[in-house]
Amino acid sequence: MTVRAINIEKLISILYFVVAFAEVCAEYFKYKPGIYCLKPLLPIILIGLYWMSSNFKQWILIAALFFSFLTNIFFVTNTPEMLFYGIITFTFHRILVIILVLKITKIKDFIPLIIASIPFLMIFFYLFIETSNIPENSFLLLIFQNLLISIYAGIALSCYVMNDNKINSILLISTLLFVMLHLVIFIERYFLSNEYISIFRPIAMTFNALAFYSLYKFVITAEKLNDN
Repeated sequence: MTVRAINIEKLISILYFVVAFAEVCAEYFKYKPGIYCLKPLLPIILIGLYWMSSNFKQWILIAALFFSFLTNIFFVTNTPEMLFYGIITFTFHRILVIILVLKITKIKDFIPLIIASIPFLMIFFYLFIETSNIPENSFLLLIFQNLLISIYAGIALSCYVMNDNKINSILLISTLLFVMLHLVIFIERYFLSNEYISIFRPIAMTFNALAFYSLYKFVITAEKLNDN
């Protein structure tokens, strides 16, 4: 990359975190116009950042970020119907990310993956069983979401344990942030009353911004190392 391209990449990265910080503040102060504008903007900035930084252009990542953009739009409106649509689009996002990670990590032995996924499956399905107010139209989707996040976490953990390198370390960081995001959203949506939203929404958005940026860094780092 040229010096000019590196500088543009840094500027876009700074812009991403400035927008992320503003979105966290908007969530805390419940400033709806800011939330409507900033929340869908984050994945769009990441798409632009990846487009500038990558020489390979993994279309799976771009498609996954686009589904994240749709998810953010649906989740802005806090209604059961929009939540249902948001879960559908985020399911597509999660499937694409798992395909991308499997493509990059090139896992050949799936036994460690299965073993590493079991603890996450136990945690998420325990919370699911203890939840009584899940809408009927979201029931199967949430089961599938819990399965996907557990597999995703199992991939990252098994890769890190089997081969502790820079790529797998970034992947583990990103995945743990996604796991915390999943837990916070699940607890906030189904366990806590509205009085706690002012605390949990900013926390969720912080995990969201860091997790997606870490995912970008995982992909771009893998591409650079493979290129070398």
